[in-house]
Order: sequence, then C-alpha cells, then structure tokens
Amino acid sequence: MTQIQVSANIQASIQQVWDCWTQAEHVKHWNFASDDWHCPEAQNTLEIGKEFHYIMAAKDGSFSFDFWGTFTQIEPLENLEITLGEGRQVSVQFIPEGDSVWVKESFDPESENPEEMQQMGWQMILDNFKKYVEQLPA
Repeated sequence: MTQIQVSANIQASIQQVWDCWTQAEHVKHWNFASDDWHCPEAQNTLEIGKEFHYIMAAKDGSFSFDFWGTFTQIEPLENLEITLGEGRQVSVQFIPEGDSVWVKESFDPESENPEEMQQMGWQMILDNFKKYVEQLPA
C-alpha cells in the first residue's frame, strides 16, 4: 500500500512547531479541515504506548467522531510514529530549515474515500496548523 503524503513549511521555531503539534490546548485550535468543523476536545499523552484522542465535529452538531491513535515512536523535535485506532500507520517529520520548519506527514489511506480526497483533507488540516502557528507570537 502506498502512503499518502502532505507537507507544509511553517515560519516558526522548531520548539514552537513541536509544542503546537503535540500539546492538546493547541490542537483544538487547528485540527479541522474547514471552517464549519472544529476540534472541541483534545487529549494527548505524549509517551510511547499512550494515546491521543481528538474529537472532530461539525459546528452545527450534525456529526462528530473520535480521531485517535497510539504513539509508537517519539523523537522529540524530530519525528512521531503513530498507529491510528483502526491500525493505519502515520509518520510526522519535523525538519528545521533556516527560520522555518517543514512538517511532513505520511499516512496509510483508508478504504472509504478516494485517496485524492484524503490527501486534500489532511493537507487542509496541515494548512490550518500552519496558519495557527504563524499567527502566534514567536
């Protein structure tokens, strides 16, 4: 199975990018693909073998789900390896480059939606992350 990849270059320090990605209080501000969705709850225990749970919900209350996974590898400021609840694998790399950081995600596609749609959705979430981090004070 070929993994899907998305990436973004964020104008911020590696520490700020890492913190915004891994701390639940930040995740709630960026973890959704469009303005009619939000992430009203986020819990994260950043330890190998521990889980994160992010509630993804339509703002009108019509639909919500628990997006969750287990951390299988953590290299602070560098890499996260995750097994999602249904067994798919996700890798997130944090690569400093000058005054910015590349965030590169690779993930196993699910079988319900076309891969192009999955890539677009994950890229939209990553773009929200970029927008959120870059508007924070340095």
